Amino acid sequence: MTRNTTEKTRVTTPFTAGSTAAEVIEGVDLRGRRAVVTGGASGIGVETARALAAAGAEVTIAVRDLGAGKRVADDLALATGNARVRVAPLDLMDQASVAAFTATWEGPLHILVNNAGVMASPEARTPEGWESQFATNHLGHFALAAGLRPALAAAGGARVVSVSSSAHLRSPVVFDDIQFRERPYDPWLAYGQSKTANVLFAVEAGRRWAGDGIVVNALMPGAIPTNLQRHVTEEELQRMRAQMGGDGPAWKTPEQGAATSVLLAASPLVEGVTGRYFEDCQEAGPHRPGTRRGVAEYALDPEAATLLWQVSADLLDL
Repeated sequence: MTRNTTEKTRVTTPFTAGSTAAEVIEGVDLRGRRAVVTGGASGIGVETARALAAAGAEVTIAVRDLGAGKRVADDLALATGNARVRVAPLDLMDQASVAAFTATWEGPLHILVNNAGVMASPEARTPEGWESQFATNHLGHFALAAGLRPALAAAGGARVVSVSSSAHLRSPVVFDDIQFRERPYDPWLAYGQSKTANVLFAVEAGRRWAGDGIVVNALMPGAIPTNLQRHVTEEELQRMRAQMGGDGPAWKTPEQGAATSVLLAASPLVEGVTGRYFEDCQEAGPHRPGTRRGVAEYALDPEAATLLWQVSADLLDL
Protein backbone atom coordinates (compact mmCIF):
# COMPACT_ATOMS: atom_id res chain seq x y z
CA MET A 1 0.00 0.00 0.00
CA THR A 2 1.36 3.42 -0.92
CA ARG A 3 1.14 6.64 1.05
CA ASN A 4 0.56 9.57 -1.29
CA THR A 5 0.37 13.33 -1.07
CA THR A 6 -3.32 13.39 -0.17
CA GLU A 7 -2.54 12.17 3.35
CA LYS A 8 -1.49 14.79 5.89
CA THR A 9 1.04 12.86 7.96
CA ARG A 10 4.54 14.17 7.20
CA VAL A 11 7.21 11.51 6.86
CA THR A 12 10.15 11.92 9.22
CA THR A 13 13.26 9.83 9.85
CA PRO A 14 16.03 9.78 12.47
CA PHE A 15 18.49 11.12 9.91
CA THR A 16 19.50 14.76 9.48
CA ALA A 17 21.17 17.18 7.08
CA GLY A 18 24.50 15.92 8.39
CA SER A 19 23.81 12.25 7.76
CA THR A 20 25.77 10.48 5.04
CA ALA A 21 24.59 8.00 2.44
CA ALA A 22 26.55 5.26 4.22
CA GLU A 23 24.77 6.01 7.49
CA VAL A 24 21.35 5.99 5.85
CA ILE A 25 21.88 2.61 4.20
CA GLU A 26 23.62 0.90 7.10
CA GLY A 27 22.02 -2.48 7.75
CA VAL A 28 20.04 -2.48 4.47
CA ASP A 29 20.60 -5.56 2.30
CA LEU A 30 20.18 -4.93 -1.44
CA ARG A 31 21.53 -8.24 -2.69
CA GLY A 32 19.41 -9.38 -5.62
CA ARG A 33 18.31 -5.81 -6.39
CA ARG A 34 19.27 -3.89 -9.51
CA ALA A 35 19.74 -0.14 -9.70
CA VAL A 36 20.42 2.53 -12.33
CA VAL A 37 21.98 5.87 -11.34
CA THR A 38 22.13 8.53 -14.04
CA GLY A 39 25.10 10.84 -13.82
CA GLY A 40 26.78 8.29 -11.57
CA ALA A 41 30.33 9.25 -12.53
CA SER A 42 30.52 12.53 -10.61
CA GLY A 43 29.25 14.45 -7.60
CA ILE A 44 26.49 12.94 -5.51
CA GLY A 45 25.87 10.37 -8.24
CA VAL A 46 29.11 8.62 -7.33
CA GLU A 47 28.19 8.52 -3.65
CA THR A 48 24.67 7.30 -4.42
CA ALA A 49 26.09 4.49 -6.54
CA ARG A 50 28.70 3.72 -3.87
CA ALA A 51 26.09 3.32 -1.13
CA LEU A 52 23.84 1.11 -3.24
CA ALA A 53 26.77 -1.06 -4.33
CA ALA A 54 28.05 -1.33 -0.75
CA ALA A 55 24.63 -2.68 0.24
CA GLY A 56 24.95 -5.41 -2.40
CA ALA A 57 22.91 -4.04 -5.32
CA GLU A 58 23.87 -4.50 -8.94
CA VAL A 59 24.46 -0.89 -9.99
CA THR A 60 24.54 0.48 -13.53
CA ILE A 61 26.08 3.94 -13.85
CA ALA A 62 24.44 5.65 -16.84
CA VAL A 63 26.74 8.36 -18.18
CA ARG A 64 27.72 10.38 -21.26
CA ASP A 65 31.47 9.90 -20.69
CA LEU A 66 32.07 6.16 -20.81
CA GLY A 67 35.73 6.54 -19.92
CA ALA A 68 34.96 8.42 -16.73
CA GLY A 69 32.13 6.02 -15.97
CA LYS A 70 34.39 3.00 -16.37
CA ARG A 71 36.98 4.48 -14.02
CA VAL A 72 34.34 5.20 -11.37
CA ALA A 73 32.74 1.77 -11.77
CA ASP A 74 36.12 0.07 -11.32
CA ASP A 75 36.89 2.21 -8.27
CA LEU A 76 33.52 1.48 -6.69
CA ALA A 77 33.79 -2.25 -7.36
CA LEU A 78 37.17 -2.28 -5.65
CA ALA A 79 36.08 -0.10 -2.73
CA THR A 80 32.83 -1.96 -2.02
CA GLY A 81 33.91 -5.49 -2.92
CA ASN A 82 30.92 -5.65 -5.26
CA ALA A 83 31.92 -6.69 -8.78
CA ARG A 84 28.45 -5.92 -10.14
CA VAL A 85 29.06 -2.23 -10.80
CA ARG A 86 28.58 -1.50 -14.48
CA VAL A 87 28.59 1.43 -16.85
CA ALA A 88 26.32 2.17 -19.82
CA PRO A 89 26.08 5.10 -22.26
CA LEU A 90 23.30 7.63 -21.76
CA ASP A 91 22.96 11.18 -23.06
CA LEU A 92 19.74 12.61 -21.65
CA MET A 93 19.63 15.43 -24.20
CA ASP A 94 19.65 12.86 -27.04
CA GLN A 95 16.38 10.96 -27.27
CA ALA A 96 17.99 8.31 -29.48
CA SER A 97 20.48 7.62 -26.69
CA VAL A 98 17.68 7.32 -24.12
CA ALA A 99 15.75 4.97 -26.40
CA ALA A 100 18.84 2.83 -26.93
CA PHE A 101 19.39 2.51 -23.19
CA THR A 102 15.81 1.45 -22.47
CA ALA A 103 15.72 -0.92 -25.46
CA THR A 104 18.81 -2.80 -24.30
CA TRP A 105 17.80 -3.12 -20.66
CA GLU A 106 16.87 -6.68 -19.78
CA GLY A 107 15.16 -8.00 -16.68
CA PRO A 108 13.65 -6.23 -13.68
CA LEU A 109 14.82 -2.90 -12.31
CA HIS A 110 14.31 -2.23 -8.61
CA ILE A 111 15.79 1.27 -8.25
CA LEU A 112 16.04 4.15 -10.73
CA VAL A 113 17.80 7.29 -9.50
CA ASN A 114 17.29 10.18 -11.92
CA ASN A 115 20.32 12.08 -10.68
CA ALA A 116 22.07 13.63 -13.69
CA GLY A 117 21.49 17.24 -14.63
CA VAL A 118 22.76 20.58 -15.82
CA MET A 119 22.46 23.85 -13.91
CA ALA A 120 22.20 27.46 -15.07
CA SER A 121 23.76 26.66 -18.44
CA PRO A 122 23.99 29.14 -21.34
CA GLU A 123 21.08 29.08 -23.75
CA ALA A 124 21.16 26.00 -25.95
CA ARG A 125 18.62 23.85 -27.72
CA THR A 126 18.26 20.25 -28.78
CA PRO A 127 17.72 19.38 -32.46
CA GLU A 128 13.99 19.34 -31.62
CA GLY A 129 14.22 22.96 -30.46
CA TRP A 130 13.75 22.19 -26.76
CA GLU A 131 15.49 24.33 -24.16
CA SER A 132 18.48 22.29 -22.98
CA GLN A 133 17.91 22.33 -19.22
CA PHE A 134 14.27 21.29 -19.54
CA ALA A 135 15.28 18.70 -22.13
CA THR A 136 18.04 17.20 -19.99
CA ASN A 137 16.74 17.51 -16.46
CA HIS A 138 13.11 16.64 -17.20
CA LEU A 139 12.37 15.28 -20.67
CA GLY A 140 15.37 12.94 -20.77
CA HIS A 141 14.54 11.46 -17.40
CA PHE A 142 10.82 11.33 -18.25
CA ALA A 143 11.56 9.29 -21.37
CA LEU A 144 14.01 7.09 -19.46
CA ALA A 145 11.56 6.28 -16.68
CA ALA A 146 8.71 5.71 -19.13
CA GLY A 147 10.86 3.38 -21.21
CA LEU A 148 11.95 1.45 -18.12
CA ARG A 149 8.46 1.22 -16.64
CA PRO A 150 7.97 -2.44 -17.66
CA ALA A 151 11.26 -3.33 -15.94
CA LEU A 152 10.25 -1.36 -12.85
CA ALA A 153 6.84 -3.02 -12.76
CA ALA A 154 8.46 -6.44 -13.13
CA ALA A 155 10.60 -5.82 -10.05
CA GLY A 156 7.67 -5.53 -7.65
CA GLY A 157 7.97 -2.62 -5.24
CA ALA A 158 10.35 -0.61 -7.40
CA ARG A 159 11.46 2.89 -6.43
CA VAL A 160 12.12 5.89 -8.67
CA VAL A 161 14.05 8.84 -7.23
CA SER A 162 13.82 12.24 -8.93
CA VAL A 163 16.62 14.60 -7.87
CA SER A 164 15.21 18.13 -7.78
CA SER A 165 16.52 21.24 -6.02
CA SER A 166 15.49 24.17 -3.85
CA ALA A 167 15.94 26.07 -7.13
CA HIS A 168 12.44 24.86 -7.99
CA LEU A 169 11.37 27.80 -5.82
CA ARG A 170 12.62 30.11 -8.58
CA SER A 171 9.94 29.16 -11.10
CA PRO A 172 6.89 27.03 -11.76
CA VAL A 173 6.60 25.30 -15.11
CA VAL A 174 5.57 28.13 -17.42
CA PHE A 175 3.29 26.16 -19.73
CA ASP A 176 2.71 29.11 -22.05
CA ASP A 177 6.43 29.29 -22.86
CA ILE A 178 8.32 26.27 -21.55
CA GLN A 179 10.99 26.53 -24.23
CA PHE A 180 11.75 30.27 -23.77
CA ARG A 181 10.64 31.14 -27.28
CA GLU A 182 8.74 34.27 -26.24
CA ARG A 183 10.44 35.41 -23.04
CA PRO A 184 14.13 36.25 -22.71
CA TYR A 185 16.23 33.28 -21.71
CA ASP A 186 17.27 33.29 -18.06
CA PRO A 187 19.53 30.39 -17.02
CA TRP A 188 18.29 30.35 -13.42
CA LEU A 189 14.61 30.51 -14.35
CA ALA A 190 15.16 27.71 -16.86
CA TYR A 191 16.91 25.64 -14.20
CA GLY A 192 14.20 26.35 -11.65
CA GLN A 193 11.47 25.37 -14.11
CA SER A 194 13.21 22.08 -14.87
CA LYS A 195 13.56 21.32 -11.15
CA THR A 196 9.87 22.02 -10.58
CA ALA A 197 9.21 19.58 -13.41
CA ASN A 198 11.22 16.95 -11.54
CA VAL A 199 8.85 17.28 -8.56
CA LEU A 200 5.70 17.29 -10.69
CA PHE A 201 6.94 14.14 -12.41
CA ALA A 202 7.13 12.40 -9.03
CA VAL A 203 3.61 13.52 -8.16
CA GLU A 204 2.07 12.24 -11.40
CA ALA A 205 4.18 9.11 -11.84
CA GLY A 206 3.47 8.18 -8.24
CA ARG A 207 -0.24 8.37 -9.01
CA ARG A 208 -0.15 6.67 -12.40
CA TRP A 209 2.20 3.86 -11.48
CA ALA A 210 0.85 2.96 -8.05
CA GLY A 211 -0.95 -0.01 -9.57
CA ASP A 212 2.41 -1.41 -10.67
CA GLY A 213 3.77 -1.13 -7.15
CA ILE A 214 6.17 1.64 -8.24
CA VAL A 215 6.78 4.52 -5.84
CA VAL A 216 8.23 7.83 -7.05
CA ASN A 217 9.59 10.65 -4.89
CA ALA A 218 11.55 13.85 -5.43
CA LEU A 219 14.19 15.47 -3.28
CA MET A 220 16.46 18.42 -2.66
CA PRO A 221 19.95 16.98 -2.04
CA GLY A 222 21.37 20.16 -0.52
CA ALA A 223 24.02 22.61 -1.62
CA ILE A 224 27.05 20.57 -2.62
CA PRO A 225 30.16 21.87 -4.42
CA THR A 226 30.31 19.60 -7.50
CA ASN A 227 30.77 19.74 -11.25
CA LEU A 228 27.10 20.74 -11.46
CA GLN A 229 28.23 24.33 -10.87
CA ARG A 230 30.51 24.38 -13.92
CA HIS A 231 28.37 27.03 -15.62
CA VAL A 232 28.25 29.27 -12.53
CA THR A 233 30.88 31.98 -12.12
CA GLU A 234 33.08 32.10 -9.04
CA GLU A 235 31.52 35.44 -8.14
CA GLU A 236 28.05 33.91 -8.19
CA LEU A 237 29.23 30.92 -6.16
CA GLN A 238 30.67 33.29 -3.57
CA ARG A 239 27.36 35.14 -3.42
CA MET A 240 25.54 31.82 -2.96
CA ARG A 241 27.93 30.82 -0.17
CA ALA A 242 27.44 34.19 1.55
CA GLN A 243 23.68 33.71 1.46
CA MET A 244 23.90 30.33 3.18
CA GLY A 245 22.62 31.18 6.62
CA GLY A 246 19.70 30.44 8.90
CA ASP A 247 17.18 30.69 6.06
CA GLY A 248 18.65 28.00 3.87
CA PRO A 249 20.71 24.85 3.64
CA ALA A 250 24.38 24.80 4.59
CA TRP A 251 26.95 23.39 2.20
CA LYS A 252 27.21 19.62 2.35
CA THR A 253 29.80 17.05 1.35
CA PRO A 254 28.89 14.76 -1.58
CA GLU A 255 28.45 11.93 0.94
CA GLN A 256 25.88 14.02 2.81
CA GLY A 257 24.30 15.24 -0.40
CA ALA A 258 23.61 11.67 -1.52
CA ALA A 259 21.91 10.71 1.75
CA THR A 260 18.36 11.73 0.84
CA SER A 261 18.61 10.04 -2.57
CA VAL A 262 19.74 6.83 -0.90
CA LEU A 263 17.02 7.10 1.73
CA LEU A 264 14.35 7.24 -0.98
CA ALA A 265 16.05 4.56 -3.06
CA ALA A 266 16.51 1.94 -0.40
CA SER A 267 15.49 2.70 3.18
CA PRO A 268 12.64 0.72 4.77
CA LEU A 269 11.74 3.92 6.63
CA VAL A 270 9.99 5.27 3.51
CA GLU A 271 8.45 2.01 2.32
CA GLY A 272 5.29 2.74 0.34
CA VAL A 273 5.75 6.52 0.37
CA THR A 274 5.12 8.09 -3.03
CA GLY A 275 4.56 11.43 -4.76
CA ARG A 276 6.39 13.50 -2.16
CA TYR A 277 9.34 15.89 -1.85
CA PHE A 278 12.12 15.43 0.69
CA GLU A 279 15.04 17.48 2.01
CA ASP A 280 17.63 16.63 4.67
CA CYS A 281 16.23 13.08 4.90
CA GLN A 282 12.76 14.33 5.90
CA GLU A 283 9.63 15.06 3.95
CA ALA A 284 9.72 18.81 3.36
CA GLY A 285 7.07 21.11 4.71
CA PRO A 286 5.49 23.94 2.72
CA HIS A 287 7.86 26.65 1.52
CA ARG A 288 8.20 29.56 3.90
CA PRO A 289 8.56 32.90 2.10
CA GLY A 290 11.97 34.44 2.57
CA THR A 291 13.71 31.08 2.87
CA ARG A 292 15.10 28.48 0.48
CA ARG A 293 13.55 25.59 2.34
CA GLY A 294 10.39 23.60 1.82
CA VAL A 295 8.40 22.81 -1.28
CA ALA A 296 6.40 25.26 -3.39
CA GLU A 297 2.68 24.60 -3.59
CA TYR A 298 2.85 24.72 -7.40
CA ALA A 299 5.39 21.86 -7.42
CA LEU A 300 2.89 19.49 -5.77
CA ASP A 301 -0.16 20.70 -7.72
CA PRO A 302 -1.85 17.58 -9.13
CA GLU A 303 -3.42 19.48 -12.03
CA ALA A 304 -0.04 20.91 -13.08
CA ALA A 305 1.48 17.44 -12.71
CA THR A 306 -1.13 15.92 -15.02
CA LEU A 307 -0.72 18.72 -17.56
CA LEU A 308 3.07 18.41 -17.55
CA TRP A 309 2.79 14.67 -18.10
CA GLN A 310 0.58 15.19 -21.14
CA VAL A 311 2.80 17.95 -22.55
CA SER A 312 5.89 15.78 -22.07
CA ALA A 313 4.30 12.71 -23.61
CA ASP A 314 3.21 14.79 -26.60
CA LEU A 315 6.68 16.26 -27.11
CA LEU A 316 8.24 12.80 -26.93
CA ASP A 317 5.51 11.08 -28.97
CA LEU A 318 4.91 8.60 -26.17
